[in-house]
Amino acid sequence: MQDFISRNRAALLIVPAMILLLGMPCRAEAGVIKAELAARLDRSAPGDEIPVIITLRDQFDPGSLRGKSRRAMRAELNRSLRAKAARTQGSLKRFLQRNKAGKVIPYWIFNGMAATVRAELIIDLAALPGVLSVELDRMITLGEPEPALVIPPEWNIAAIRAPELWNMGHTGSGVVVAAMDTGVDGDHPDLAPRWRGGSNSWFDPYGEYATPHDSNGHGTQVMGLMVGGGAGGTAVGAAPDARWIAVRIFDAEGNAALSAVHLGFQWLLDPDDDPATDDLPDVVNNSWGFDGADAGECKDVFRPAVQALRAAGVAVVFAAGNSGPGPATSISPANYPESFAVGAVDSALTIADRSARGPSACDGGIYPDLAAPGVDVRTTDLTLGGTSPDDYAIVSGTSFAAPLVAGGMALLLSADPELTVDQLEQALVRSAIDLGIPGSDNDSGHGLVDLAAAHAFLQPRPPAGILFYTPIITSAAARNAEPPPQPPCSGNDPDACP
Repeated sequence: MQDFISRNRAALLIVPAMILLLGMPCRAEAGVIKAELAARLDRSAPGDEIPVIITLRDQFDPGSLRGKSRRAMRAELNRSLRAKAARTQGSLKRFLQRNKAGKVIPYWIFNGMAATVRAELIIDLAALPGVLSVELDRMITLGEPEPALVIPPEWNIAAIRAPELWNMGHTGSGVVVAAMDTGVDGDHPDLAPRWRGGSNSWFDPYGEYATPHDSNGHGTQVMGLMVGGGAGGTAVGAAPDARWIAVRIFDAEGNAALSAVHLGFQWLLDPDDDPATDDLPDVVNNSWGFDGADAGECKDVFRPAVQALRAAGVAVVFAAGNSGPGPATSISPANYPESFAVGAVDSALTIADRSARGPSACDGGIYPDLAAPGVDVRTTDLTLGGTSPDDYAIVSGTSFAAPLVAGGMALLLSADPELTVDQLEQALVRSAIDLGIPGSDNDSGHGLVDLAAAHAFLQPRPPAGILFYTPIITSAAARNAEPPPQPPCSGNDPDACP
């Protein structure tokens, strides 16, 4: 960035006098321009257009809304976030209009905007009163699934004891799950009947597809592990009677612009763009993050959005990342305190080599929160003209452990729809099966998810904010000795019913 300033010193000498006349600070505070944007500026010439995300200091605190029902909380949160943005974005909007910025996108889920601006304007933009940060609207790249061996399917579903909840009648009915991913193949026979349907159930920020679509396959694989049924002869999803909605944040090349991700989070908080209606999902799965070279860092660009969703009663699950096995390899947004991070284990309940390790780079806490099966698991894949073995895939990675936990949350919510996000997470954490060294650790977190134990832990449901019950302790050896239960008789799969 120093090179950029030197090249443009003549123009910058005029700026302080103009700013003083306007009563504004004479320079951007240190840290306002994020490091990646500063590096981009060093490589830029005046006139180059750079996509940026601008975040304002004045952010609405979702925690200020208390003492309301879930429905009232969601409506009030939605209105308050919109009102904050409407009141405070005027100066920024005028600056961008005056300087002919392109591709301006105002956000309300966090108070800020995306825009494409000329390089020489970045310093002035960062110096505007009320600007907290200006960062590069960079791309997040979806990692490639790990190669896998063909093994008997469904072991992962039995390992988390989901069928025991099915046998109690808790199969996800009445619960809506969401995925932010590459999209979903809406024609897959395991997924088509489970789509909620309507204009408030699919969002493509790139404007390319009006109905569910997936050019990559990753999102279809993730969704299958949440809600897939038995169309292929075996039950592949944790919550086969839940309904799904989806956001396509990754384009066909597997890249997601930060600005598109912000739009996806915003859509989830109000899918029909009407604060008076309650059409939010109950759980959202995110099998993506700042992995690779960004591992071990805390990138808080999406934290206000995650906080807003959680305040609205939406559980936000993230894959822990495939940046292991070294320590301190957590990734954002999974390492936010408000996120629920899931690592991967194999069929021997050994933590996967590449599963990211803690502690969290954001708060130093245990990371991940839990572990779930994510090595050589069978799930839905892109359809090739009807149900066939090619419509399913064997995949590996934390991307495929996280949706099992998201689906597990849907099962617990179908048993008790009034559970709060705190109660869901605490039940899963405190009933988990300890793995590795005794106690919580930064390899497998609090242990392997155990849905039957989590359900038992919640009987009776403790009051919101009070979780002092003794967790169910089950040894991994004893649990593995149990025969795998049969798939449920799902109302969405009549052929599976006697």
